[in-house]
Amino acid sequence: MNEKDWQLAQERIGALKSEIAKVIVGQEAIVEHMLVSLFCRGHCLVIGVPGLAKTLLVSTLGKVLGLTFQRIQFTPDLMPTDIVGTEILQEDHATGQRRFQFVHGPVFANLILADEINRTPPKTQAALLEAMQELQATVNGQTFPLPKPFMVFATQNPIEHEGTYPLPEAQLDRFLLSLNIEYPESTDERNIVLQTTQRDKPEASCVMHAEELMDLQNRIFDIPVPDHVLDYILRLVQATRPVNADALEPTRRYVSWGAGPRAAQTFTLTAKALALLRGQSAVSVEEVQELALPVLRHRVIPNYTATGEGIGVDTIITQLVSSSYRWLHEVPLPPARRHSTVGALRVYPAHTGGRPFRRSPPVARRRAVDRVPGLPALCARRRYSSSGLARLCAHGSLLLTHAQSGNKYGGAFGAR
Repeated sequence: MNEKDWQLAQERIGALKSEIAKVIVGQEAIVEHMLVSLFCRGHCLVIGVPGLAKTLLVSTLGKVLGLTFQRIQFTPDLMPTDIVGTEILQEDHATGQRRFQFVHGPVFANLILADEINRTPPKTQAALLEAMQELQATVNGQTFPLPKPFMVFATQNPIEHEGTYPLPEAQLDRFLLSLNIEYPESTDERNIVLQTTQRDKPEASCVMHAEELMDLQNRIFDIPVPDHVLDYILRLVQATRPVNADALEPTRRYVSWGAGPRAAQTFTLTAKALALLRGQSAVSVEEVQELALPVLRHRVIPNYTATGEGIGVDTIITQLVSSSYRWLHEVPLPPARRHSTVGALRVYPAHTGGRPFRRSPPVARRRAVDRVPGLPALCARRRYSSSGLARLCAHGSLLLTHAQSGNKYGGAFGAR
């Protein structure tokens, strides 16, 4: 991706976020993760109590992206033909001949909202599964391709389980992310009330078209993933499997089945999309850790011990991520040459004349490191994460010097 394409992608993403914010108050993390799912051509499972604007979120996404949108309300009596369509007998008034004509169902749209998907029987769920996985619908032995792009956002109500049909693990694994929508903050709730109880309500307009969205989806593949980030992804996924030799204590005690290879694929792809959304030219470990819950919560199955002790899957995953911080210390030391230059940034081993800088909290280092010119490219080429370079500088292993201004960066990466 050249600089011109990068700037164009960032302009489109900025316009998209601004337009969504006109209608959706708060829920920035949920909106960001839903955009990640869209950019990755994936399907998303959204779990939340009624009244948290799940339908409004999906319909707003369809409106600002210029996509065709359909909502399907799943009920116990819903049949597969109600989703994919059916053939009806039509008569030609001119010739008097009769023939069957296929009438497309609501699944033939770019963006589908499957509302309360767990309220319909498995037979109907299977019809939607074919559309999600194969991007096609089969009726009476005839296959019909679905429009591109095609994404499904399915919702579930976590407080009602009577009369529901839990989704099987095979279908849950087809969802790229599983998102939990929480109640809004007090300030956001006040703004919601003020915004929705006035005469003129804000409306989102189309700022992007399907072709531009598919172009952004293709740009995701251009975001590099350093080797150490990929190693971290693999170790984190394998750590969820109790049969694995490297399984951590929370896994051995509370997990029945861990995540499969599709989780590692999802981590890699969604981390690329999240980096692009945030204007970062390379993936870091921070994106992977932030996506751990949405990627793993529907792929890790707790055992009876966890259920008996009241330990939820989110708690298990959080413990795994917290325990995985020790892996970040396995960062290779920089080579012993005098310096290397990437753009305007020069990287010096500290023992060649640099001096240790003051330490600072890890969060501050991770946030500040992104402001150093040329650092994302360095992370991609030299296989260091932002947090890894920040840690090495804070411990005196590296000295970063801006080649033009002479400013030195270390610790919290403030100019020295």
